[in-house]
Amino acid sequence: MNHNEPEKVTRKKRIDTNLKNLGWNIVPYEAGLNTSTLTKHAVEEYPTSNGPADYALFVNGQLLGIVEAKKYGIGAQNVLEQAKRYARGVVHSIGRWGEYMVPFLFSSSGEQVYFLDVRQPQNLSRSLQDFYSPHALSEFFQRNETAANEWFQQTPIDNPRLRPYQIKAIAAVEKEIIAGKRKMLLAMATGTGKTFTTVNQIYRLLKSKKAKRILFLVDRKALAAQAATAFASFETASGLKLNQEYELYSQRFKKEDLDENEKFDVNVLPNEYLTKPDASKTFVYVATIQRMAINLLGKDAVMGNDDNDNDDESDAAKLDIPVHAFDVIIADECHRGYTSKESNVWRAVLEYFDAVKIGLTATPAMHTVSYFGEPVYRYTVKEAELDGYLVGYDAVKIKSGVLINGVFLKEGEQVGKVDTLSGQLTIEGLEDERQFDASQVERKITVPDTNKKIVEELAKYCFAFEEEYGRFPKTLIFASNDINNISHADNLVTFCKQTFNRGDDFVMKITGNANVDRPLEKIRKFRNRPEPKVVISVDMLSTGVDIPQLEFIVFLRPVKSRILWEQMLGRGTRLCPDINKEKFTVFDCFDGTLIKYFKNVSNFAFDEPGSDPLPIEEVIRRIDNNEDRDHHVTVFIKRLRRIEKRISSEGRREFEPWIKDGDIGKFAGGFRKLLDNQFGDTMRILNDKQFQKLLYNYKKSKPYFVVAHNVQDEVSSEVVFEAGEQYLKPVEYLEAFAAFVEENKERIEAMKIVLEKPKEWRTEVLKELRTELLRHHFPEASLKHAAQLVHKKHLPDIISLIKTAANKEELLEVHERVGKAIEKLFAVKQLNAEQDAWIAYIKEHLIQNLTLDKEDFDYSPILERHGGWGKFKKVFSAEAETIIREINTAIAA
Repeated sequence: MNHNEPEKVTRKKRIDTNLKNLGWNIVPYEAGLNTSTLTKHAVEEYPTSNGPADYALFVNGQLLGIVEAKKYGIGAQNVLEQAKRYARGVVHSIGRWGEYMVPFLFSSSGEQVYFLDVRQPQNLSRSLQDFYSPHALSEFFQRNETAANEWFQQTPIDNPRLRPYQIKAIAAVEKEIIAGKRKMLLAMATGTGKTFTTVNQIYRLLKSKKAKRILFLVDRKALAAQAATAFASFETASGLKLNQEYELYSQRFKKEDLDENEKFDVNVLPNEYLTKPDASKTFVYVATIQRMAINLLGKDAVMGNDDNDNDDESDAAKLDIPVHAFDVIIADECHRGYTSKESNVWRAVLEYFDAVKIGLTATPAMHTVSYFGEPVYRYTVKEAELDGYLVGYDAVKIKSGVLINGVFLKEGEQVGKVDTLSGQLTIEGLEDERQFDASQVERKITVPDTNKKIVEELAKYCFAFEEEYGRFPKTLIFASNDINNISHADNLVTFCKQTFNRGDDFVMKITGNANVDRPLEKIRKFRNRPEPKVVISVDMLSTGVDIPQLEFIVFLRPVKSRILWEQMLGRGTRLCPDINKEKFTVFDCFDGTLIKYFKNVSNFAFDEPGSDPLPIEEVIRRIDNNEDRDHHVTVFIKRLRRIEKRISSEGRREFEPWIKDGDIGKFAGGFRKLLDNQFGDTMRILNDKQFQKLLYNYKKSKPYFVVAHNVQDEVSSEVVFEAGEQYLKPVEYLEAFAAFVEENKERIEAMKIVLEKPKEWRTEVLKELRTELLRHHFPEASLKHAAQLVHKKHLPDIISLIKTAANKEELLEVHERVGKAIEKLFAVKQLNAEQDAWIAYIKEHLIQNLTLDKEDFDYSPILERHGGWGKFKKVFSAEAETIIREINTAIAA
C-alpha cells in the first residue's frame, strides 16, 4: 500500500472508480454549466463562496451532496469539517438545513468513507463501506424522518397481547431511534417472548415509514424458518396477516429445516431485491447470517456454529449488494461468535450495511456490547421469574472424587488402552504409576465406575420426581465430548440405557458428530414426543433450541464460559403450562464448583446446592420480623409462583377464604404492594396456620401428556471484563485496576510519570503505558468501557483513569482534561487570531492523541493541513518548542 500517494492520484485511482461503479458520471466544472440537466453527476471542483468542493453530487438537477477527498492513508472522519465549510458556502441551493445549504456530506480517502446527514441536528457522522448511488441518495432525500419520529411519539404501543415489559422494550428502541441512534441492544431473558416483541417492533417500523426494507438475521436455518413462520402468522392492527399487508421473504428451506407439520408459505427473496433496491418496495427478509456473509464476502466466509447442525447454504452465492439495501437490520442471538474469525465475519456483515441495527440477546457478550453499546432495555431472569413468566430453579451437587481430584494409577495395575484411530482395546499392566488430574478426565482417561455411579445417583432423583409428579422428567445431560472411539457421550448413553432400563428409544444422543443421523429431527422428537426422555449432548442443545418440558439439566462437562453456562441453564427456564411445570433442577456433577465459579458473574443466582430450603412458616416469620425482608419476600413470591403452576381449580377454591378468587398468581404479582399498603392485614393472612398448611397441601393438578411448541433460545447475562483467568463486573474490574496501580505505581516508569513526574510526559511514555496495561490484562479500551459503565463518563482518558485509581482526582473525560490544560496555559496569555486558531488545532489533536510532539505537526492531519511545523514555528517563533513541553506537562498534571 502506498500511503504517500498524492491526493490527485487517490481521487483518480480510487474515488473516481468508486463513484463510477455506483453509477455516477464524473464531469469537471465549467463556467456556465447548466446543473438542471445533471441527472446523476459528480461535478469536480464545484465552486462555493468558501472555495471549490472536490465533488458536488447532482441527481435530477438537485445538488444533494458534497464530497471532500484526501489522499490515501489520511483519516477521513475529520475531513468532514471541510465538507461542512463548503456546504455552508453553496450559492444555488435546493434548501437550507440550519447553516448548511446541502443535505448530505461525504469525506473519503479512497478507502474510508464518512457521511453526515445534516437535515436533523442530532445526527452524527458515520462511516460507510461505500458511497451512496444516485438512486439511493435520491431515495434517502425523499424520506421524511421527522414524520416517522412523530408517528412513533403519537401512536401508542397498544397491541393487547403484548406484556408490559415487551411494551417497554419496544418503547426503548423507538426512543433511541428518535434520538438518532443507529445501534442499540435489547436484552431479554430466555422464554420472555422475544420473537413476538420483535414482530411488533417490525410492524411499527414499517407502519411509521421509518423503514421500507428490514433484514432479520439469525444464525441457523431452522431458526430462520421458525421466525419467518411466526412473522407470517402475526395479525396486524388492520386485521390482516403481516405478509398480507407487507411483502415477507426468506431464503430457501428444505423440509428438514421445518418443524413437524409446520405450515410454511413465505416466499423466497428474489436476488434483485438485494442487488437493486427499489424505493417502491416495502418488505421484510428473514435469513441466516451465514447466507448473508456468502452474499457479501463469498463462500469462504461461512461461519461454523457451536456444533455442525447440517445447515446447507450451497445455493447461496456472492452478490453485488449496495450499502443501502436495508434500512433496519435486527440481529437475533447477537451474542454468537465464539472465535475471532466468527466475530469478525459477524461484525463485517453488520458493518457493511448503512442501516439502523438492533441486536437481540439474553447474554450480552463483550463483543456484542462493544458493537451495539449497553442494552437500551433489559428484562432479567429474576424479573421474569418474579413476574411469573419463567420458572425458577433448584440445584443439586453430585460429588465425585475422580472429577474433583483426578485419577492415580499404581504400578502393575491392569488398565484398558484404546487406539483412538481404530478403536481397538487392549489390556495392559502399567509399568509405572501414573497421575491424571481432573482436567484430563474424559480427555486422556475415563473411569467407567464414575460415569455409572453418577448416572445411578441421577436416577434416584428422576424416579423420585416421577413418583411425586406422575411423569418422568425430560432430562438433558451435557457430556464432555463426542469424539470417535473415546466418546464420553456414547458411554453415558450406555449407562443411562442400562440404569433406566426402559427401552432403546428412552435415551438418545444428539450431537453434531457426523455419525449422528438427522440431529434436527432428533431435537424435534425430544421437544414434541414422549420419547426420548433422556438426551445426551455436548454443545448442540446448549443454545438455539428450546425444550419447554425440560426439567433436569445435568452438567457432566466442565464449563469455563459464562455465556455458555447461561445458555445451557437457559434450556430449562421456559414455562410449560401443559405439564404445570413449576421449576427446573440443575445437577452440578463437580461438587457444586461450577455454580460457585459462576455465582457472582451470572444472572442465575442459586442457593447453596444441597442446602434445605427454609420452611415456608420460617420465611413468613422473617418477613413479619423484618429480617432481611426484601430477600425473604422474593423467596415467598417464588414459592407462590411454583404453587400457581401446580394448583388445580379445586385448590384455588381452597384458597378463596384468604385470597380473592383463590388467584395465587395475582396475589403473588401484587404481594409487595400489599405489604406496603396493608401490612397488618396481609401478615394476618400469612400467619394463619390453616393458610400455611394449605401452602404445603393444596390440591394439585393431575399430570397429563403434552406436545410442546417450537421456541427460540435466549439466555441472560451482564457485561464482564476479562482479567487473566477470571471475568469481572465493571466495578470489580476497576477495583482490580486500582489494586494494580497501587502495586505498580513505583515499578512501572510510565505510571510513575503520570502520577509524579508530569514534565516527562510524551508520546513514548504513552506508548509504554499502553503496552504495560495490555500486558497485565488492562487494555485501555476495556478500562474506558468499564469507566463509562460505572462513572457514566463518555470518553474518559487514560491519565485520568490512573489518577482516579490512585485517588488523585475525579474521573475526567478527555475533552475536559485537554480543555483544562489549554485553559491553564493560555487563559492569561495575549494571543493573536492566528495563534488562537493554532491552539484550537492543537486542542483537537490532543483530544485524539493526548500528547504533542514536534513530529506530530507533519503527520497529524489537522496540524499538517494548516502548514505543519514550519507554519507553527513561524506563528509562535522562539516559544514554539517551549509551548510543546508546557502543553505535555499540563496534560499530565
